[in-house]
Amino acid sequence: MPDKSTDRMRWEKLISDKRFGLEHYHDPKPGARNDFQRDFDRLVFSSPFRRLQNKTQVFPLPGSIFVHNRLTHSLEVSCVGRSLANEVAIRLRPRYAGNDRALDSLNYIGDIVAAACLAHDLGNPPFGHSGEKAIQAYFSEGAGGRFRSQLSEREWNDLIHFEGNANAFRLLTHQFNGRRQGGFAMTYSTLASIVKYPFESTLAGKHGKFGFFASEHADFIRVADELGMLPAQTDGNAVKYSRHPLVYIVEAADDICYEIMDIEDAHKLKILTTDEVLPLLLGYFDEERQQHMLKVMSHVDDPNEKIAYLRSCIVGVLVGKCADAFAEHEDEILGGTFSGSLVDHITPLEKEGYRRCEALSWDKIYCASDVVEIELAGTRIMSFLIDELVKAVTDPTLNYSRLLLAKVPAQYEIHAPTLYGKIQAVLDHISGMTDVYALDLYRRLNGMSLKINN
Repeated sequence: MPDKSTDRMRWEKLISDKRFGLEHYHDPKPGARNDFQRDFDRLVFSSPFRRLQNKTQVFPLPGSIFVHNRLTHSLEVSCVGRSLANEVAIRLRPRYAGNDRALDSLNYIGDIVAAACLAHDLGNPPFGHSGEKAIQAYFSEGAGGRFRSQLSEREWNDLIHFEGNANAFRLLTHQFNGRRQGGFAMTYSTLASIVKYPFESTLAGKHGKFGFFASEHADFIRVADELGMLPAQTDGNAVKYSRHPLVYIVEAADDICYEIMDIEDAHKLKILTTDEVLPLLLGYFDEERQQHMLKVMSHVDDPNEKIAYLRSCIVGVLVGKCADAFAEHEDEILGGTFSGSLVDHITPLEKEGYRRCEALSWDKIYCASDVVEIELAGTRIMSFLIDELVKAVTDPTLNYSRLLLAKVPAQYEIHAPTLYGKIQAVLDHISGMTDVYALDLYRRLNGMSLKINN
């Protein structure tokens, strides 16, 4: 049986169905669904999740050829994440023979990861990662720089490193105007499983990544301490924890999906040729398996179907290899000493296949003309909307400000008592927009799309 020392996280504590904001109320409901499955269903039926269908993943939306958006990506990540978590559970159960509480906890990790995967991109603004960069640049390089002296170090770093991951945690936990306490009232384990960077923005460093805003600082600590997540050594009073172990599974599912699906989309859009993609994807397999796969594909004429077949084979093999890596490094993961991602620790053949796909994506996909155009347009639209709304919340007595703020949904706290709160209300509103709505609002505010009856 594994060591249960205090410098190691324990499954029986890491898996908790306590609900954020409803800690005083626990009603074990009978029926087929457990609380983590209820998390999943709650997300599927939510407005923020539905809005992901009109948010860019990589390629412009919409088009005559189907490509992934944030919604389809999240659904696929959830499917892969559930399978990967269940494979991990199969590998870990023999180690916990005799520890009924740990074994019971492992039974739920597939459901928790499936829900967390649905939620992992909820906080992303419109226009893909260019939306995040536009928010960051407005404060670090643009007009938002004037607020630097009026904000604390944590608050300022939240803005110049604005992160979709931290925004997802806020979206799920914050009590917006008119909404219930605890936000979505998700279980503690599902919430912890989406926090890829379990530290505050002052520790974001050169990569600019962090897991929670100053406004959710205490909330994250409450979740982490309840689950027995390990505090990490930090400088000063900055807060940093070791990841919840299930974060590694959510991250791996995301890594697998976006890398392979981006290539599949690029092939459909003819950014990559079939001759480029076939050998690239076959490179995940040894010679014997390749020959079998080539034989299978010889019966198919449609090149898109060939790529889809290879994609499904690759997902299957990477799920198995990442599960192996988690099981092999479980002690380090529970001890908070594991370094890198699960993909970094898979066997060499599959790891090299993944790295070749990664290199090709950076070389030919993310710099493709359509992708760059979306980034340029998204940056212009986002910068304009942020500037207009920030001016309005910081000087609300102006006539234009009153008119503009009247269009902001009542759930956002545009009259918050602090400057940070007002700016957060703007970012809450903008990050919740779809690409289509943001573009439409941009056009309307610029007088480019005005309905006038004759």
